[in-house]
Amino acid sequence: MENRKQANILIANALRLARETASDKVFLFLNSEQSFNAYRATELFADEGVVLIFPKDQVIPDSLNSKSKVIRTWHGNQSRFSRIKYAFMQAVLEQVILPDSKVVCVLGPWGKDHLDTITVHDLRLSWSDEFPFDPRSLMSKKFYQTVIAVVDIALDIGALGREGKSVGTTFVVGNVEQVMKLSHQAIFNPFKGYPEEVRGITSSEVVESVKELAQLDGAFIISGNGVVEAAGRHLDAVTSVTRQLKGLGSRHRAAASITMYSEAIAVVVSESSGRVTVFDEGKIIAALDPVVSTRVV
Repeated sequence: MENRKQANILIANALRLARETASDKVFLFLNSEQSFNAYRATELFADEGVVLIFPKDQVIPDSLNSKSKVIRTWHGNQSRFSRIKYAFMQAVLEQVILPDSKVVCVLGPWGKDHLDTITVHDLRLSWSDEFPFDPRSLMSKKFYQTVIAVVDIALDIGALGREGKSVGTTFVVGNVEQVMKLSHQAIFNPFKGYPEEVRGITSSEVVESVKELAQLDGAFIISGNGVVEAAGRHLDAVTSVTRQLKGLGSRHRAAASITMYSEAIAVVVSESSGRVTVFDEGKIIAALDPVVSTRVV
């Protein structure tokens, strides 16, 4: 009861703060159907300025769609700042907000039903090389939903690794013909010969295969419509070290380079930290940090 009272106070203050700061939306991060039902029982539920941020693995009541806009997020544990960036990326791509919007966020610990934090973000000013967020180029890509699906898999790999061991890997999405020209097979391609309909990146069987194959050397090549074309590809393109790429290893530099010479998007999982970095046009456009709990680094 005390947690619910605190949550209502925070949400009400976030709405007031949004008005006073001329913010476009309030993003309310909820973790469970129970927390949603408690929120729905309040008068705050009718406010059109609230966008619900809800895990993909949680059930949403049918009535929600007619009441509020919902951004579905990766179901795992990210740092709070990373959860906010993921929600912003999804919201910009789905045209819920603009790349230069101002947003108030209300959230608490991942996996818990209490709220304890309010933050205000001006998307024009809040981001830097240390906390990159610039999805504007990604908005022009017709395959951004495939990119989001790949980012979710990458976050799983970054958080959990495989069989208790840390794993680093690269995904390249889109412009398959050009990407194939700029890479070569480092190992036998385990996806070769299978029909397209069984190689979809949203298939649970394919996802598990990708997580297993991520332990091998080389990158995954995925078409814009979500078909895995190859695994174990060595990316041939190389790029000079910019200030943004300083301190990153060969995997990240190769990923940045491949996006300079094609219209593809690259998603890289860091073996050392689990961080997921998204590249477009040779630049980092987002970096997300899953909370590493069961990996052995």
